Amino acid sequence: MDKIPALELKNITKTFGSIVANKDVCLTANKGEILAILGENGSGKTTLMNMISGIYFPDAGQIFINGREVVITSPKDAFDNGVGMIHQHFKLVDVLTAAENIVLGLEGRFNLKTATKEVASIAQKYGFDIDPMKKIYEMSVSEKQTVEIIKVLYRNANILILDEPTAVLTPQESDKLFDVLRRMKEEGKTIIIITHKLHEVLSLSDRVAVLRKGEYICSIKTSEADESILTEAMVGKKISLNIERKEPNNPVDRLVVKDLQCLNREGVHVLQDVSFTARSGEILGIAGIAGSGQRELLEAIAGLQHISSGEITYIDPKTDKHENLRDKTPVQIRQLGVRLSFVPEDRLGMGLVGNMDIVDNMMLRSYGKGKSVFLKRKEPRDLANEIINSLEVVTPSASTAVRKLSGGNVQKVLVGREIASTPTVLMAAYPVRGLDINSSYMIYNLLNQQKANGVAVIFVGEDLDVLVELCDRIMVIGSGRIAGFVDGREATKEQIGLLMTKNVSKPHSEKAEEVTQ
Repeated sequence: MDKIPALELKNITKTFGSIVANKDVCLTANKGEILAILGENGSGKTTLMNMISGIYFPDAGQIFINGREVVITSPKDAFDNGVGMIHQHFKLVDVLTAAENIVLGLEGRFNLKTATKEVASIAQKYGFDIDPMKKIYEMSVSEKQTVEIIKVLYRNANILILDEPTAVLTPQESDKLFDVLRRMKEEGKTIIIITHKLHEVLSLSDRVAVLRKGEYICSIKTSEADESILTEAMVGKKISLNIERKEPNNPVDRLVVKDLQCLNREGVHVLQDVSFTARSGEILGIAGIAGSGQRELLEAIAGLQHISSGEITYIDPKTDKHENLRDKTPVQIRQLGVRLSFVPEDRLGMGLVGNMDIVDNMMLRSYGKGKSVFLKRKEPRDLANEIINSLEVVTPSASTAVRKLSGGNVQKVLVGREIASTPTVLMAAYPVRGLDINSSYMIYNLLNQQKANGVAVIFVGEDLDVLVELCDRIMVIGSGRIAGFVDGREATKEQIGLLMTKNVSKPHSEKAEEVTQ
């Protein structure tokens, strides 16, 4: 490696009002190195990378590229200095081709035919599988990500920053991406990757830099680290990384879905012939590539999605009465004990009101039970404080407006409220999306507590390692159909990944799966 770092940060500081996002951060990244950036939610990782890529400008400190001090005030300045960032949420124009998106925004005249050949040459050099003439709206998630990476390489970036690059990829797609990143490293590129997945950090990176509360803590050689060492550095204390999974205690059917079909506004099937059973005291995992119908499935059960055909039957644990949820409103379904905790990208877009404080957001689930015009605030306030304490929500008080909290803390409030409502069926979709390892394990423990209480838990997750460790059964869904069922204790993430990319052409039966295995 060259003795002069490809990138060096000296005493970088960034504040937003009274909030200090980064304080005196000193960091280096070497040529031909893959550097992972780790830290809890709010530790300043993305803010720091945004200053390197020209989205933010530091209040204090210096940035050096190849030993030369530079001033980066825009993404163009970053590209001019060989720095490019691939964001988690792609910035592509759907109706344009890959080649057109890659050259979009460049100054001067260009020849599209020549640009297409250059794009193909870059793809061949690093092992990308991409058609330069393919429209973005025709592409898979991994193909769109490839376009973003080639866009950066086309602009001659030698320092590449990737923010959560595997969040929406299958294990097979992640492995392909890692192979490409290793080839870039061999070419002398500097790769900086932000991720919460510790197993990826250990398998891919050469070195790990840890941030905590906006400050640089340490740098660790990956060859000398393991998950417990990295977690302790991130959090500042030891954390058990074992997800407890007890055997289900006398599980009984709680929710039976049969031949469910849903159409979108264009009349296209988003769910087709979906049948499965959720049982009390079990965690049923749902795996699938983003947009495969997971959201529509849970919303259909909760009464939020129109059902064109099929049955959803809820079995009451007290009376053993069978209730057809297709005949119920969302409020009636909630009153039966079926709860949906969905964590979308816009966390304030579903379930919480940003301008209301935490106490008032607790009251959203109970105000209808009031017997007078005067609302009782004691119980919602007690619940708000309990969630703040148990989930370590960072907030000045329970009277703070939810919109003033960080995304991760908003998420804790949302999940905590649904779990506290004593459900009989709990549907948790992406409950740890964007949360750090410490907060994530709090949520996993809460789901296990619900399982121990006899709740039927349906868990939709992105991390296949977690699905395998946490869930009793895993249902894989692809293009709105069930691709297969696996036992969580025996399944591998590679097996699940293959099912996720399987071309499903006919209804899949869980019982038939059990017979053939």
